[in-house]
Amino acid sequence: METIGHVESLWRYPVKSMRGQEIAQIFLGFAGVYGDRLYAFRDAAAQKGFPFLTGREQEVMLLYKPRFRYPDRAAGPPNLAEAESMAPGITPVYGSAADLVVDVEAPSGQTLAVDDPTLLSMLSDGLDERHALSLQRSERAVTDCRPVSVFSLQTVKQLEDEVGLTLDKRRFRANIYATFEAMSGFAEDTLIGRRLQVGTKAVIAVMDRDPRCKMITLDPDTAEARPEVLRRVAQAYDGKAGLYGAVLVEGTVRSGDEITLLD
Repeated sequence: METIGHVESLWRYPVKSMRGQEIAQIFLGFAGVYGDRLYAFRDAAAQKGFPFLTGREQEVMLLYKPRFRYPDRAAGPPNLAEAESMAPGITPVYGSAADLVVDVEAPSGQTLAVDDPTLLSMLSDGLDERHALSLQRSERAVTDCRPVSVFSLQTVKQLEDEVGLTLDKRRFRANIYATFEAMSGFAEDTLIGRRLQVGTKAVIAVMDRDPRCKMITLDPDTAEARPEVLRRVAQAYDGKAGLYGAVLVEGTVRSGDEITLLD
């Protein structure tokens, strides 16, 4: 076992493609980060394999701020302590829909329940009639590929230097931002196929490099697009930046926790 880094910050995204929330600790479960991407907006004009509206089509989505109405109830599974105390460690249950209600603050400052028809109307603004939208609630994270994503601050810095811009790490929309002290940018690609323990218990298997899209070109505060970010990743790094992982052992992860290479 070798400590190779630390958790710099932890993020979840209650509504797919809307602004994320930084939180001090997360429960990392087999299905992903607890409370991550529980809601998404289906788009009738999207492809069947990926039937969602995202910032690729509606850039302003990034300016909507979702938050859990009852943050204490949304912090983790309600029976976590009891489940972990039962040998060999029982998989905890997720909270009810009532515990995980989400409200969304629109760019105008108006706050709406995530299922308010007015929010659908706002998100439809500027789209043609093919884009009939509907809300989807999931019992697990509606992630693009894998349950958890990791991005290093070293890679953020390298891309900054290469494109000549100051880049807010949030544009890469990771769950775990990490500092790998002895690594340079993109050196985390060497972790593919390895197992990482994050904190005292959670273990993830690093599965893939993260294929990137237009989302990384969008400033998280303004939604302004800078295509040169994606262009650089495409030309120099096969269009990939960051890591995708699968959860092997569930557990609570906290900001500042050690990241340990297990094999």
